[in-house]
Amino acid sequence: MTTQEILDAFPSRTALVVGDICLDRWCAYDPAFTEPSRETGIDRLAVTSTEITAGGGGTVANNLSALGIGSVAVLGAIGDDGFSYELLAALNRRGISGELLVRSSDLPTFTYTKIINSETGVEDRPRLDFIHVREIPEPVERQILKHLLTSVGEFDVIYVADQAETQRGGVVTPAVRELLADIALAHPRKIVWVDSRLRSELFRNAVLKPNQQEAEAACLGLYGSIDYSRLRRSAQAKLLYVTHGSRGVLVVGEEGETFVPTRPVEHPVDICGAGDSFSAGAGVALSITGSPIDAARFGNLIASITITKKGTGTASPAEVLAAL
Repeated sequence: MTTQEILDAFPSRTALVVGDICLDRWCAYDPAFTEPSRETGIDRLAVTSTEITAGGGGTVANNLSALGIGSVAVLGAIGDDGFSYELLAALNRRGISGELLVRSSDLPTFTYTKIINSETGVEDRPRLDFIHVREIPEPVERQILKHLLTSVGEFDVIYVADQAETQRGGVVTPAVRELLADIALAHPRKIVWVDSRLRSELFRNAVLKPNQQEAEAACLGLYGSIDYSRLRRSAQAKLLYVTHGSRGVLVVGEEGETFVPTRPVEHPVDICGAGDSFSAGAGVALSITGSPIDAARFGNLIASITITKKGTGTASPAEVLAAL
């Protein structure tokens, strides 16, 4: 299928993003207003403006919305705090449904706070993250499982965003992984697309999309050597997409391995979120075309556009066609 035909089919598809739905806060500070605190003597950072976007799995949802998908929803856990209201507002502005999010006062809203120097435009201060390091409360997990089980029939593509970089604390618990594996097995025509930073090898029956570093770590931990085909087989994965940054993506399937190069970009502005934009494009394209290679090409094209923008950018259909 052509790129135009894939884009034309996007409004006929629906997607659910399950997992760690985060808030990105981009806080610009003005060095001219730096002065010692009267209480502590430590220099303050004088934040003069703040932009918010949905991050983590929300970045995938943002990209799906920008590409014109028929409908997109997110399923995860948020706190009963101010950040949760900012996150819901950011989702609403893009037409993303947050009705399946589970709110709890027993955990914080997963939030990345990025500190930008307003004079240089550079993120030159440590990031301030609000994370959950304990296991998700059992009532929250039960509600997530219930929402997933009862809503799965509404969606063509299910994205799994396993973003938590701690061994505990993420939304995608072993029970959630098990239910996702059952869903993928029971609904072979649905695309269950998994992006996990630390645990790709623990998922079953899905399409896996680790980056090169994540895939190598999984292989070395399991076998002591790098063998992507073996990783796909042991995870009983339908496909394995191993992204290789600016080079492209390796597609690993039953018939072997195919490397799909990406469109070269001479001066990328920000590669943050490139993997998420690849996933958004490739997952739906796979649902539309049934072709792993066509899906990889489309995902590469989307990522090549988003990296030319600051922050976790998105690509519109007009931008996609112009990039051709």
